[in-house]
Amino acid sequence: MKETNALSENLTDPQDGQSERRSLDMGTVTKKRLIQTISQTKGLHPNDVRNVIQAFLDAMTDSLSQGDRLEFRDFGVFEIVERKQKIGRNPKNAAVPIVIPARKAVKFTPGKKMKKLIE
Repeated sequence: MKETNALSENLTDPQDGQSERRSLDMGTVTKKRLIQTISQTKGLHPNDVRNVIQAFLDAMTDSLSQGDRLEFRDFGVFEIVERKQKIGRNPKNAAVPIVIPARKAVKFTPGKKMKKLIE
């Protein structure tokens, strides 16, 4: 197995020879781990990387809260969508309907390059 970066690796299925990308531990990559990885690979101080990542996340949050659509070519699109009101059921008492109110949510649609890497 050849490691492509600190967060993921390429795996080849011996039966069909197709390669797929998987996380090393199939776990969660935290902001702290992402900062460490970028810091090591780019030779930057972790505090500088932390400040840039936090500023990026703050700017994304501010833009989305104002209703803007964020589009990053080859990566994907973040946008606010309105989820409709719906009726849910309590598994313990299915006879009692529960009204789930309409709400806004962030929707992410992966770009072409990301879809290709994931598939």
